[in-house]
Amino acid sequence: MTQPPGDPVASAPPPSPTAPPRSDSNFVPPPRYRPETGCAASADNRGDPLFASAPPAERWLLIEANTPWPRIALTALHRSTPNPSTPQAALNHPTPAAPTPPADLGSSTSATHTPQADPSRPAAQAAPSTAADTLPTEIAQLCAQLRCRPVLIRRHGRSPADTPRRWFLVDSRPGHESIRTGELPTDEHLLAVLSGKDPGTLTTDPIYLVCTHGRHDACCAVRGRPAAAALTAAYPDRTWECSHIGGDRFAANLVFLPHSLFYGHVPADQAVPLAESYNQGTITPTYYRGSGAHPPPVQAAQHFARTTGHSLAINALHPLVITQPTPNHWSVTLSTRDSAPNDSTTPAGDSASGDPARGDSAPPHAPIHSRTITVEVRAEMVTVDGQMTCAAKPPGQVRHFTLAAPINSQAAGS
Repeated sequence: MTQPPGDPVASAPPPSPTAPPRSDSNFVPPPRYRPETGCAASADNRGDPLFASAPPAERWLLIEANTPWPRIALTALHRSTPNPSTPQAALNHPTPAAPTPPADLGSSTSATHTPQADPSRPAAQAAPSTAADTLPTEIAQLCAQLRCRPVLIRRHGRSPADTPRRWFLVDSRPGHESIRTGELPTDEHLLAVLSGKDPGTLTTDPIYLVCTHGRHDACCAVRGRPAAAALTAAYPDRTWECSHIGGDRFAANLVFLPHSLFYGHVPADQAVPLAESYNQGTITPTYYRGSGAHPPPVQAAQHFARTTGHSLAINALHPLVITQPTPNHWSVTLSTRDSAPNDSTTPAGDSASGDPARGDSAPPHAPIHSRTITVEVRAEMVTVDGQMTCAAKPPGQVRHFTLAAPINSQAAGS
């Protein structure tokens, strides 16, 4: 029976020919690992704040990979014909040509904010490679130039043997939300995707990611797999397991695309309700980490605005102006609309108010925001006597945001 595009189904699709199970599909945690003392349980018990913890993710490259995922995910990629003559120096200092941004992935035109390095997070590093294969390094370099986050994806459980692999290129920038997809005949075909030679085709179906990367952190597999199973049962075509996306201690981590909405510490029985909320164009404050399309100070400002009763709509509270009077102090002016019916967007197939996969923010004649709010936030680095990941040793450092002044509301343009 064919299901309506916006309705969950009661169970996973009927059995089909499947490939042999992945060697990591039944991940077994290390002998010393105990879920009740893992990094996620410890962070939950400490009450580590979830808000403003979403890592930068304006764009995504999703790569279907059904082989076992190594700890550094991109090293799973290989050329179909390796080049053994590549000198090691080229691997250590690759210099690929600057790519032409793919369709709908042009540079942001906003002049109100220049992204700054986040001292609480390590700098991005290119995936290591071997002398016989520079592909992982090339992909990492191109993604860095495009400010695109590459992750591996796979279906929960076994993958059908006769189904071609796919890639997805996601733009999460506000007002530019889109998803393009195509078949992935070889790993090196990703170079054509990133250069724009293969633009793929637009799709209006949202994507639900669940981090289950056990070789990166055991908590991600132990907590992520049940959430992935629940989402797969309800939305089998939209749900993918994914490799590391940041914030191991917040497992189970979910991301809803194209808006790049991060949720953490998600119990399996809450995964589907969160997806349904996203389908209706609203944010659920519980478990919400923030949108990777915005820098952490904006995520914090949006959080404090919502706690005072402002809109929970996905596309509400868009940043208009961001200033930084001091290194740890930000002033963020957010837009707001008084007309609730037009103040949200919903994924395709779930409502007629808008289509975020195409970037629609509201019907053509939606009212312009009539008020703005200014939120002042401060940040401080806090030392935590605990593990940031299961492999790390305490103590760790995290950045905490606080509200620096009462929220100021005023008429737009005043």
